[in-house]
Amino acid sequence: MSDHAVLHVKGRVLVGPDDVRDELWVVGGRVTYDRPVAPATETVTVAGWALPGLVDAHCHVGLDTHGPVDADTAEKQALTDREIGTLLIRDAGSPSDTRWIDDREDLPKIIRAGRHIARTRRYIRNYAHEIEPEDLVAYVAQEVRRGDGWVKLVGDWIDREVGDLTACWPRGAVEAAIAEAHRLGARVTAHCFAEDSLRDLVEAGIDCIEHATGLTEETIPLFAERGVAIVPTLVNIATFPDLAAGGEQKFPRWSDHMRRLHARRYDTVRAAYDAGVPIYAGTDAGGSLPHGLVAAEVAELTLAGIPVLDALSATTWGAREWLGRPGLVEGAPADLVVYEADPREDVRVLAAPRRVVLNGKVVG
Repeated sequence: MSDHAVLHVKGRVLVGPDDVRDELWVVGGRVTYDRPVAPATETVTVAGWALPGLVDAHCHVGLDTHGPVDADTAEKQALTDREIGTLLIRDAGSPSDTRWIDDREDLPKIIRAGRHIARTRRYIRNYAHEIEPEDLVAYVAQEVRRGDGWVKLVGDWIDREVGDLTACWPRGAVEAAIAEAHRLGARVTAHCFAEDSLRDLVEAGIDCIEHATGLTEETIPLFAERGVAIVPTLVNIATFPDLAAGGEQKFPRWSDHMRRLHARRYDTVRAAYDAGVPIYAGTDAGGSLPHGLVAAEVAELTLAGIPVLDALSATTWGAREWLGRPGLVEGAPADLVVYEADPREDVRVLAAPRRVVLNGKVVG
């Protein structure tokens, strides 16, 4: 497909939950619903069911189990996500500088949250800035400058002296840090598995919680009232039994806690959904998990009881609106995925895109 070609997508274009078109065109890399008047040197037609490029709202490009990776590895990670149709990534913490990806029109677009900010010896080695509470505001300000409107805290982690998950930060420290991020124009999210860290973070004004396995009937209404989003990363939560087995001998309380959080994971997500808590699809790929799992995460959301249309929204229309990026609207960059069957009938079709279009070019 040449730079001057027109791409014609026909069949069903799912612009939004209540907006379905029969066709769209891509001219100069942009979406239009007006048939081009001037003849093109070439017209390429793709037929099927089209969605806006998928969103992975919790992904780590530039990171693996050991910490930062080189550019070649980061490129492979991004390409793996692209192949499944993930064209917009919220990178929820990475120690690598991936700004060079912004210059590549063939790679997914990334919204960065800087590097994780964790308490000393309270997170995975080589991942985070590990600091004490008195330095939290300064590090938040620093990572806001490195990010794209987000900053990422580690809200709880295993406390070796307690032998279980505990909150990482005093209430006053997170209040000051979140206030500073908001003053600088950034939103704040936090990694949280346990129950005890949530109320302080939400009441301190946090914008999002990652994983959120510790939500209860006491905290879910607070999330709904404040409009605090969650990104459940259910494909990651599926690993909890293995993690628990690996730590059972040394930390039996923690292992039992992780198993209980896993056992009620679907009930937790469904209760949050029923209460009106905003939910978005994220995989946590890039640590211990491989990339390209967003279709599996959407399927997990439906297993938790989220209706198909809302599960699709969590990785398409709704997720893009939440992140401030356009979908398939007039004049927007043409980032879309085409499928052989209707994803509203079966979300499993997301795992096998027919065509992937990024910046108006067919890349897969």
